[in-house]
Amino acid sequence: MKAASSQTLFSGMASSEARRQGILPSQEIRELIRTGKICSAEDVAEDQIQPASIDLRLGRVAYQVEASFLPTRSSTIGAKIRALQLDVIDLTGPTLLKRGNVYIIPLVESLALPRNISGKANPKSTTGRLDIFTRLMTDGSSEFEQIPDGYSGDLYVEVVPRTFPIIVRAGTKLNQLRFWRGSPLRDDDYLRSMDRRQKLVYYENGNGTTQSQEDPKTRVVSAAATIGGGLLLTVNLQDADRHRVVAYRAKKKTPAIDLGRVGAYEPSEYWDFITSARSDRLVLQPGDFYLLASKERLGVPPDHAAEMEQYDPSLGEFSVHYAGFFDPGFGYGESGEIKGTRAVLEVRAHEVPILLEDKQTVGRVNYFRMAGLPEKLYGQGIGSSYQSQGLSLSKQFKSLSAVPASCGE
Repeated sequence: MKAASSQTLFSGMASSEARRQGILPSQEIRELIRTGKICSAEDVAEDQIQPASIDLRLGRVAYQVEASFLPTRSSTIGAKIRALQLDVIDLTGPTLLKRGNVYIIPLVESLALPRNISGKANPKSTTGRLDIFTRLMTDGSSEFEQIPDGYSGDLYVEVVPRTFPIIVRAGTKLNQLRFWRGSPLRDDDYLRSMDRRQKLVYYENGNGTTQSQEDPKTRVVSAAATIGGGLLLTVNLQDADRHRVVAYRAKKKTPAIDLGRVGAYEPSEYWDFITSARSDRLVLQPGDFYLLASKERLGVPPDHAAEMEQYDPSLGEFSVHYAGFFDPGFGYGESGEIKGTRAVLEVRAHEVPILLEDKQTVGRVNYFRMAGLPEKLYGQGIGSSYQSQGLSLSKQFKSLSAVPASCGE
């Protein structure tokens, strides 16, 4: 663990340890495990504990059901599964989950939370980049992804592979859970003050245009964040290198992806590459899945965590970034300096084609205080896969060092 390193790098923020309201840091999550508030029949591995969340594991069985359903106070999840069940699937070995099917999977972890602690779940970054639709479910709740104060009971996840067939097994981690003490509140005035103190947004070359991250002439320059209902993010569809990829579009029919394999798959077999060679705009086609990147490079201070809204109808009829948690330390270097990291945007149009243009606003990110400074930070020796990302695919794919001009659109 890198506890001593993190405290040294950010010792100036030690006073945040006294703050008790907010998102629980890694050491408090560990304490919930020790005291049985987070329960598991199997030991919780250290790599499940993230700076501000815990990764949740699939159990040993999955239930294919005929339809998604919303939990209610009058019917248990188990009863709904029995009424809608199509198949029972053994997950003790590698198992194929087919595209478009709905699966309900009990998780290894369960909860017995104190009355003053609630939670919120979200897909992991890899899950979102593969367009695997996941939602946490709890008995007695009428909302997905939300854990009410003092919840005691089992956890389930709804899983729908939307673009690629996937191979999973018991122990696969698709979603993550944050815990809150107190009520998380948006506060634009606080966010503006925070941005003035420590700058949350950076651009390459200072003007919103981008170059290759390998280009030694690239400069990263801070800029004032645009704030309104949260920090606004814009999309990057133009690059100084006109043949550089600015978007990936998933192909319609592909082989399955084994989530347990890293660096195993050829990107061109699964994705079309879209460059900025012809235009600084992109028409999103209904039913297609795209990976894009923000123009902004974000930094999340170690005493805060951030989250992108799943869907904001005021910004357009499309869904953006439904794997929306940003951990403390996101966008920071090994020595504590802010470098900024792009947000990868998982985008899907709804009913009609949608035109996206370079620098168009596509999402809002809100920042929330931590209840304490985490003992571990994103990227610092904990195996974070996307700390220095540009526009990057999930970790299951081989790295893409160059894209020929013929791949442009």
